[in-house]
Amino acid sequence: MMIKNLEQVVGMVLNSFQDPHPRVRWAAINAIGQLSTDLGPELQNQLHHVVLPSLASAMDDVQNPRVQAHAASAILNFSENCRPDILTPYLDVIVGKLLLLLQTGNQMVQEAALTALASAADSSQEHFQKYYDAVMPYLKAILMNATDKSNRMLRAKSMECISLVGMAVGKQKFKDDAKQVMEVLMTLQGSQMEADDPITSYMLQAWARLCKCLGQDFLPYMSVVMPPLLQSAQLKPDVSVTSAGPEDENGESDDEGVETITLGDKRIGIRTSLLEEKATACNMLCCYADELKEGFFPWIDQVTTTLVPLIKFYFHEEVRKAAISAMPELLRSAKLAIEKGQAQGRDKSYLKQLSDYIVPALVEAMHKEPEPQICASILESLNESIQLSGTLLDQNQVRSAVEGVKEVIVASTNRRIERTERARAEDFDSEEEELLREENEQEDEIFDQIGDCLGTLVKTFKTSFIPFFDELSMYLTPMLGKNKSPEERRIAICIFDDVAEHCREAAVRYYDTYLPSLLEACMSENPDVRQAAVYGIGICAECGGSAFRPHTGEALSRLYNVIKHPNALDLDNAMAYDNAVSALGKICRFHRDIIDVSQVIPAWLSCLPIKNDLIEAKLVHEQLCVMLEQSERELLGHNNQYLPKIVSVFAEILCAGKDLATEQTASRMVNLLRQLQATLPPSVLASTWSSLQPQQQLALQSVLSS
Repeated sequence: MMIKNLEQVVGMVLNSFQDPHPRVRWAAINAIGQLSTDLGPELQNQLHHVVLPSLASAMDDVQNPRVQAHAASAILNFSENCRPDILTPYLDVIVGKLLLLLQTGNQMVQEAALTALASAADSSQEHFQKYYDAVMPYLKAILMNATDKSNRMLRAKSMECISLVGMAVGKQKFKDDAKQVMEVLMTLQGSQMEADDPITSYMLQAWARLCKCLGQDFLPYMSVVMPPLLQSAQLKPDVSVTSAGPEDENGESDDEGVETITLGDKRIGIRTSLLEEKATACNMLCCYADELKEGFFPWIDQVTTTLVPLIKFYFHEEVRKAAISAMPELLRSAKLAIEKGQAQGRDKSYLKQLSDYIVPALVEAMHKEPEPQICASILESLNESIQLSGTLLDQNQVRSAVEGVKEVIVASTNRRIERTERARAEDFDSEEEELLREENEQEDEIFDQIGDCLGTLVKTFKTSFIPFFDELSMYLTPMLGKNKSPEERRIAICIFDDVAEHCREAAVRYYDTYLPSLLEACMSENPDVRQAAVYGIGICAECGGSAFRPHTGEALSRLYNVIKHPNALDLDNAMAYDNAVSALGKICRFHRDIIDVSQVIPAWLSCLPIKNDLIEAKLVHEQLCVMLEQSERELLGHNNQYLPKIVSVFAEILCAGKDLATEQTASRMVNLLRQLQATLPPSVLASTWSSLQPQQQLALQSVLSS
């Protein structure tokens, strides 16, 4: 119904494209452009068939350049989130019209056309190769000829368009023109540009896109690119402090390029253009390190000393975010260069030195970061940095990281309590409710990153981490309560799962504290919580020995409930189902002497194969082979009654290729099938074979005969 009404509204606006008055046409096109931004991708994609042809026609309005420019801008808005399969049928017309606009001589129209072409290329990706040969000459002509000061933005937009088209069509198609384009950029880089020249910022971004497109072939240009980039990243904030009067309370400045805040009797002004250039440069440095990997090694020292202090650059969030994101990329670049012998004679001690600089800086920033969203980014980068540093980290650094995590947990918990109080206020409304929901989602992201970070520490240091887990438990156990968010519960369970899996016998002493919560969480309505709980039960069954035995009966009951739930195989529940089946199999294998195997093993077998959690699938299907190799009679059943099921499971797994079993497991299955073929009576084999589907019979015949 909503779509129908929306189509009617859009239809009325599109009819105004034909209005005799240019102002009406222009307003209608603006409305469509704004509507495209507001609708979101799904609704955009449903309305493309009425909007795109009309916008293409509006670009023919040669008497009214403003209408043409706004039509091109609306194409940009509409194509930004358009799927390639939706945009591609209209590209012939759209690209043709935009090329005509590039030749109008009207700068406003040309700039709009360049931006729209860039967006169309970015959205259609490899589908844009068809238009490359027609488009690129026009783009290069503008880049080389738009040299007047009045054409600076036009030239900047041509750089943006060329680099996005290059990324869309790929290295092979673009590489010859790329050399010519980069020669122009290098010449520009070496020239004196005014401080407010937009080309500076556009060129930084164009270089980065060219690097993404060309990969390691970009390395020869880095000596040209890096000096000005580092200079931009090192820009000092232009801050002015003056006395504030009553008229300054609104925090607005007469200068549009200055953002002001009033603190007490002081008025602080910050020039935003410099900060935006600094943020762009920091993002580009992160991009180069990510793209060039070990090739970035020669610049690591300079970039690290530039970016590490910016982790706490509180004048501008984007600068902080870029600096934070770059930290693991710098470590990865160094580690790969050392491993590949491209580190200019440096060894692991250099990686240790780099890690000793980066990891403590991230931990310190985590303590002080005021924005929850950026705190989550710090935790994400810290996690990656710990993965890359591994055991190069010393005990004091681990302790510092754990202390930082504790502080984050406390701060997040306090913010949640404060939000609960806000929700009880008399003036609480739907707008405030939406705001609280978004803020709580940010907290969930923080806890997600805490789980990853602590999980990495557990996997890296194993039993050496146990003393730290002892300290953390008083923070984690409250998170298991039913009154906590699903994400808090899931993370607390996952951290225990990691400790149980990687510390094995040393983790047994925590079972009495955590296992009751895992068993209770098997009944959670949240499938992610259920998955974490049943996975943990499986780990405890495998690693816990006699410590798990008192919990075996209840564990079976809870696992059966997960497996037998009417909606167990729905997409949302499928991962929890697979992990419950895996846990059931581990109880069969490691605690068979205290369960009724004649009931439990057939129940487990009836769930196979599992197909959603591909990691667990490989382990479970390997276990099936082990049990069959050990000739467990409960597996085959009385008079081989379960043999058809086992052969059917093997057939399904082998038909799925490498998804459901490793090559080694697949080979074991084939050998087991050949043994059964050689040892079982022909009548049993015939009966088993006849129970298979035709395609399974063909697959097994093919496998057994090869």
